[in-house]
Amino acid sequence: MEKTKRQKHYLKWLLPLLILLFAALAAVMVAKSRRPPAKEVRDNPGILVETLTLEARSQRARIHATGTVRAQQQISLVAEVTGTLVWVSPRFAGGGFFRQGEKLLEIDPRDYALAVERAQADLARAQASLQTEEEQAVLAKREWQQLQLPDKGQPSPLVLRQPQLQSAQATLVAARAGLKQAQLNLERTQIRAPFNGRLHDKKGDLGEYVRSGNVLGGFAGTDRAEILVPLPVEDLEWLVIPRAGSRASGSAVTVSAQLGDKNKSWQGQIVRSLGEVDPVSRMATMVVTVDDPYHLKASEAKDSALLSGLFVQLEIQGKELGSVIEIPRAALRQGDVVWLAAADDQLEIRPVKILRRQQQSLLIESGLAPGERLVLTNISAAAPGLKLRPRSQEPRP
Repeated sequence: MEKTKRQKHYLKWLLPLLILLFAALAAVMVAKSRRPPAKEVRDNPGILVETLTLEARSQRARIHATGTVRAQQQISLVAEVTGTLVWVSPRFAGGGFFRQGEKLLEIDPRDYALAVERAQADLARAQASLQTEEEQAVLAKREWQQLQLPDKGQPSPLVLRQPQLQSAQATLVAARAGLKQAQLNLERTQIRAPFNGRLHDKKGDLGEYVRSGNVLGGFAGTDRAEILVPLPVEDLEWLVIPRAGSRASGSAVTVSAQLGDKNKSWQGQIVRSLGEVDPVSRMATMVVTVDDPYHLKASEAKDSALLSGLFVQLEIQGKELGSVIEIPRAALRQGDVVWLAAADDQLEIRPVKILRRQQQSLLIESGLAPGERLVLTNISAAAPGLKLRPRSQEPRP
């Protein structure tokens, strides 16, 4: 009994020791059998960048500018005679369109018609008076020739009635001028459109008494609109600007404006320069014209009139520059250098010479060649030889 208790006591202490011993042996065996992981060597794929394959193409200088539209011809309609307005065109209102020669207004013509009749009567009297003097001059000369005097000499102008004849001739000239003046005043009672145009400011109306010199409205031509375009002086060398009096065509211009949710465009051209440079802005002003801005001469109706006062954008087509490389402005780095992906996909930093800076692009004179890959992506801490992973972008059409 006592022996059994002793055995149980030994087992109580021995069993945990055996478990710990076997656990230690297992841990040692596992540690000896474990192998260190193999070292993995990764290749550097390079920085992912967008590139553009360069092409040399025939280019034309493009200049962007802005301006405000106005009519090429603008006048004030002025009464040239005095009287009451007895007729007004139904379209004589702001925005009314008229053809050249179309009647706009009429001043009471009765007084002027009577003046024409009086002038006609004065002319008839002057003609009769001249005819009488001519007959009397002939008679005076004949009578002088019939006189039998030993030494009568030459007759004086007074004897031959030459002063009276000259006075009658002058009276006839004055009568004719008076008739022309009366007829002209009668014509001036009708105020007609001097050219194709649009009324933009009405000031006279039916029954109004007007005096000579009163302004009756503002009238603007519709055959052609013009835009004054200020440009930097350095841009002028790229443009075709007709000289004064020349009929040569200037640089073509695309005029555009945002009308509602649509962008409308018209075609125009440079016709002249104002010939001076603004001393403050250092800008030279070109004049661009657009024919038929209201489409009044067009065979088909259009919904995009180039209205006076409209603020517009202009793209001017300059001179041909030959075959050059064009790059985005954003691709130029500080110091007039660009980044290129070399044949081995390493970064190359290269200076370039710029031929012309345009609104969205640069035309390169030297420093780049067709087929090279231009890096478009910004890279922090860029340095020559940096490994790249180029992703090509299609050249712009």
